[in-house]
Amino acid sequence: MITINEKEQVFHLHNGRISYLLYVMESGQLGHLYFGRQLRPEGSYRHMVEKAHRPMSSYIAEGDLYTSYEHLRQEYPTFGTSDYRYPALEVQGPDGSALCKLEYQGYRAIQGKKPLPGLPATYVENPQEADTLEVHMLDPWRRLEVVLSYTIFRDFDCVARSVRFANKGEETLFLDRAMSLSLDFPDADYETVQLSGAWARERAVKVRALEPGVTAVSSMRGHSSHHHNPFLALKRKSTTEHAGDAYGFSLVYSGNFLAQAEVDNYQVLRVMLGINPFGFRWRLDPGGAFTTPEAVMAYSPEGLNGMSAQFHRLYRSRLARGPWRDKERPVLINNWEATVFDFDEDRLLRIAQKAKECGVEMFVLDDGWFGSRNSDASGLGDWQVNRRKLPGGIGGLAEKVGRLGMQFGLWIEPEMVNKDSGLFRAHPDYILQTPGRSASHGRNQFVLDFSRPEVVEEIYRQLHALLSSADIRYIKWDMNRSISECYSAAWPASRQGEVYHRYILGVYDLHRRLLEDFPDLLIESCASGGGRFDPGMLYYAPQGWTSDDSDAVERLKIQYGTSLVYPLSCMGAHVSACPNGQVGRTTPLDTRGNVAMTGAFGYELDLGRLGPEEIETVKAQVAFYKENRRLLAQGDFYRLLSPFQGNLCAWQVALPDGARALVMVARILSEANGPYRRLPLRGLLPGRKYKVTGKYLSYEAYGDELMQFGLMLEDKSSGEVRDGSGPCRDFSSQIYQVDAIS
Repeated sequence: MITINEKEQVFHLHNGRISYLLYVMESGQLGHLYFGRQLRPEGSYRHMVEKAHRPMSSYIAEGDLYTSYEHLRQEYPTFGTSDYRYPALEVQGPDGSALCKLEYQGYRAIQGKKPLPGLPATYVENPQEADTLEVHMLDPWRRLEVVLSYTIFRDFDCVARSVRFANKGEETLFLDRAMSLSLDFPDADYETVQLSGAWARERAVKVRALEPGVTAVSSMRGHSSHHHNPFLALKRKSTTEHAGDAYGFSLVYSGNFLAQAEVDNYQVLRVMLGINPFGFRWRLDPGGAFTTPEAVMAYSPEGLNGMSAQFHRLYRSRLARGPWRDKERPVLINNWEATVFDFDEDRLLRIAQKAKECGVEMFVLDDGWFGSRNSDASGLGDWQVNRRKLPGGIGGLAEKVGRLGMQFGLWIEPEMVNKDSGLFRAHPDYILQTPGRSASHGRNQFVLDFSRPEVVEEIYRQLHALLSSADIRYIKWDMNRSISECYSAAWPASRQGEVYHRYILGVYDLHRRLLEDFPDLLIESCASGGGRFDPGMLYYAPQGWTSDDSDAVERLKIQYGTSLVYPLSCMGAHVSACPNGQVGRTTPLDTRGNVAMTGAFGYELDLGRLGPEEIETVKAQVAFYKENRRLLAQGDFYRLLSPFQGNLCAWQVALPDGARALVMVARILSEANGPYRRLPLRGLLPGRKYKVTGKYLSYEAYGDELMQFGLMLEDKSSGEVRDGSGPCRDFSSQIYQVDAIS
């Protein structure tokens, strides 16, 4: 999948559907030629280089009035040698100069893909699945080696990129900017798509037209954040969900990030993605090395949904890993919204017993089971059971839950500590805190310094003992505040710029060690809901709590936006009690179930408080999800109607062979005497006949009709329904089944 024109020094990565081309400039810098639909592997493409004399430009060689890095498309640009745009790399030596000039040294083509040391990354299960190109560059003055890595996949229209730096000289260097990806497009006639929001309204779809200047999203909170996701997409203005060019850029990282699109005054576009340079400075001693997180680029000519499909397939099967990657996820019930901190063993077992009667497979004990934890002001850091609440300990409760025929799961928040805890009293220096200054708190808690191996070791020791003491099949790993006062007592002044990144490396290391010791453990990541919902966490935790907002109407937007990058299999989604705790809204139980089951499904309420009719609805929901969870987790996902653009929301999941599909349609507000509506479907076989089944309808139609004329929606909204198809109401929804007839 890599064709190399040795004479012209052009490298062509291709897989039959996409092409990525780069070349070596006469100056030795690496230039970019093309990324998009497949081009002929045997073609000659160096003529794609565009040069022109531009006033007010600087040129790299005397007498040459055409070669300026400011106007050439590059692969990994630096600042100060005629390019005045933002660089991918900034490095400073002991003389204070940040000048860096990279020169081509050679390349290496590898079958397969290598792991990144200490970092999550995509992978292959056999070498034939991917090819990797490593291009070796060197700043001969600094003796800084830069290895640019490009992996193209056989089965996914994606290119994975990372960069490795090595100090081959005798002087200490400092990396002040080390982006994972830089890509120069020949024009800027695009709109950007980002996923932005805040706590309880994460990953809303935001579209902006590009203009000269910089468009960027970022995090400086120590985690990827509720506010912006480490993702950026480009689409042509005419691109829709299902047609037109779409490019996606996703960072496999959970810390501070920057995703940036810069348009120069000649309408050339530069996209960058990587660790946020703010607060970052990595000391590179002689012989030292640093590797950036991985960035993944996806391209589709089939619109935003086509781009999403590439991320879904890659991340679902070659980023998530372990036995739970492909296993059916258990239907669970979490006690938090039912009890908060007020529970004992008997109350928990009553909730579990009722859930078992409804077909639920796992009981998860949330916050409040450890230390002196009766509020959010104490106990964090002391991961030993509170025997006043649970006299038999976690082991005793897990055993009793097991006797009910259910699995047992547990909530933890291992990266945080309360000052009212044994751990803090023994080790007050274990938190991130600037010496001599006050430390900000969030939710009455402080951030443990996971940049220090001894702190990670202490938490590992406690959690290993806990997981060894009982049959715990699942943990919900929470993180409920951002990092402030980012200073570590363990590192010298010259390394304080490394603390943010070292913290995330410590988080990854703790995940890695626990999963090596307990390989069958299912981890669900959580960060006060969706505050660290990113590809880095997906590598360790194949599902994440999508948002603390469990209201079904709000979840339409949250899950719709999340689907731009992430597959349904990783979206934790639960049915909660009404009125909803976040927005106070009351929604029908069937709608809460229909929205939640298009994710990793569960419940977040006390089922004992429901009436007999509601319990029968829950039983039907659980049974339906179990019947269809493999389709929902592994099927092809299609966004059909956006809740950001109208009163209806619809999405579809179909088997790859087109034999079966489920279509979820929600109407947010009721309407008087609405029109007839048809919903064109996707992913069916045109010549195959299907049976369509809804709550009040059943008919047969061929795939071409369903995809062109559309699925006829039963939208009884006149307010005077006389055919027995139910009342008109707000927040209604249905799931339609579409089955091929043998």
